[in-house]
Amino acid sequence: MKELKRYLEDMEAEDLRAVDLEVLREGARRGRIDSIIMTSCAASGHPGGSMSSMEMYMMAYGAARGLHRPDDLDRDRVVISHGHTSPGAYSALIFWGILERDQVVPNFRRAGSPYQGHVEREVPGIDWGTGNLGQGLSAGVGFALAARLRGSSSHVYVLMGDGEQVKGQVAEARRMAAKEGLSNLTVLVDYNHIQICGSIEDIMPANIEALWAADGWRVLRAQGHDFSSLYRAMREARSSKEPTVILCETVMGKGVSFMEGIPDYHGKALSGDRLSQALSELGSSMDEFNRMMAMRSGPLPVGHHPEVPAPNLDLGEPFTYDASAKSDNRSAFGKTLADVGARNYRVPGRTPILAFDCDLMGSVKLDGFAKACPDGFVQAGIQEHSTATAAGAASVAGVVSLWADFGVFGLDEAYNQQRLNDINGSSLKLVLTHVGLDVGEDGKTHQCVDYVGLLGNTFGWKVVVPADPNQTDRAVRWALSQRGNVCVAMGRSVLPVITAQDGSPLFAGDYAFRYGAIDLVRDGEDGVILALGPMTCRAIKAAQVLAERGLNVKVLCSASPLGIQREELLSMIGRGPVLTVEDHNVHTGLGARVAQILGLSGSSVKLRTLGVTRYGDSGSSDEVYERMGLGVDGIVSSFLDLLGANHA
Repeated sequence: MKELKRYLEDMEAEDLRAVDLEVLREGARRGRIDSIIMTSCAASGHPGGSMSSMEMYMMAYGAARGLHRPDDLDRDRVVISHGHTSPGAYSALIFWGILERDQVVPNFRRAGSPYQGHVEREVPGIDWGTGNLGQGLSAGVGFALAARLRGSSSHVYVLMGDGEQVKGQVAEARRMAAKEGLSNLTVLVDYNHIQICGSIEDIMPANIEALWAADGWRVLRAQGHDFSSLYRAMREARSSKEPTVILCETVMGKGVSFMEGIPDYHGKALSGDRLSQALSELGSSMDEFNRMMAMRSGPLPVGHHPEVPAPNLDLGEPFTYDASAKSDNRSAFGKTLADVGARNYRVPGRTPILAFDCDLMGSVKLDGFAKACPDGFVQAGIQEHSTATAAGAASVAGVVSLWADFGVFGLDEAYNQQRLNDINGSSLKLVLTHVGLDVGEDGKTHQCVDYVGLLGNTFGWKVVVPADPNQTDRAVRWALSQRGNVCVAMGRSVLPVITAQDGSPLFAGDYAFRYGAIDLVRDGEDGVILALGPMTCRAIKAAQVLAERGLNVKVLCSASPLGIQREELLSMIGRGPVLTVEDHNVHTGLGARVAQILGLSGSSVKLRTLGVTRYGDSGSSDEVYERMGLGVDGIVSSFLDLLGANHA
């Protein structure tokens, strides 16, 4: 088996040997048996596509170099876009000795098992949990880009179904790969002409070969159940100077007479006489099924949890903006990224930075980085869905991956992709600019007012909303040094530098960004205004107005609302009362988090939440804030209402 594996990895010979064909054909037969037993033990799953993709899986994993080294960044990658065919992938990994049959087959789709119904990264050999169809090619592009930037010779194989070829994200990924000249990327399409509801020609006709060719790919054809045909095509693809797709003609349910070419078996497990007949046709029996079924109540297998390596970066020294400086947070971000990028660009031993843009680099301030680190900059065009996935996948492949975009594009539009990045344990640095009502004139469709809530619905994302350019600089340097997904969100407008009581920049000097921290901006004993990031400047002005009325109000800043800790919050707000102020949906942002903490802690502190209560207007940001009750006068009025009639 080791000799066969090396033979496929090297691909030096023009064709497979007879002895190799015999071993591979027997492996495919066993794989089909395993796929049927897996799905029947679970009484659910997708046997048909697993059987049509079997030879593709055998060859892709056979050709993948470093398959036995899951933590090796320079190994080849195998991405499975049609993740519902997981039984086929698991069966091939059993054949190549990566997985154990008695661990996988009886525990497929069993609660607590890593062998889930769709492929997940907890399984060795599975490089990306693709989720819904159309994601895999984008992930493959991300892996290929990361390998290129690192100077790695690793190759990426992406396996796909034919039904997903009509999805828009697939087209985005095709164009990105062709534009970037990713010759280290090979795609194999299971061309069985069947999807859930019937034939692909009836459901949604598409000239699949022409689509790939039009987007600049080399297109090859192979007989998907003929190992020699697959080998020759894959060998040709590996030596290609351009990304290559192999359309593999296959048969749904291959190997079992009554399943072949029948759409029902796309997602229908076998039972009873049909199960017995299928196993008999493949040279097995119900005895093998019964043995596996009996093991289903045994100990649960344990998955592999790959860890993203910690970045090795020279973060440099923060820039300091003095009290008189006027800058938007976007520009501070861009300056910081360019600085860190230049310090680490092509420096041996440093982690490369890969930054993605979607036709907005001047607005999101990636232009400085693009000039300083041209090899690390990817212009993806107006293709947000594919970019979100590609950037996420790249982040687990040995680079610091960053994507900057407007809030409504990078998160609202691509939420599914960011959710999948979370599921995959990626380490993306997502910089969202133009968030909130601060976008003003662009109007309600372009005012992202739900980013805290959306990422708060995940289990791993961190969100940072810096208050001014100084905090932005320090938060960005912190984010670049972190494992895990971090979103840094900011508006468009120029902001004043937040100062301490003595007039010096608050987020400078000895200040170090700490995730979850609540920063004291102004002290006071007559109540608290707790502001989300950039609303801090308006909270300070409101406190000044309230001081003229004889009220000494404490002003606090939260730049990481999802990380607020109970004890710190209770200590900082004291007896209250508390007014939270945010340029965000009032039901899902800072105020909601504070209310949850206070409620669960049994606190009697009086609280009022002030934020966005409807979709915004189109006008200057100051005008839009005023109409939403978020101007200085609105904050003052809300605080007085919170105190009661005696202070109105």
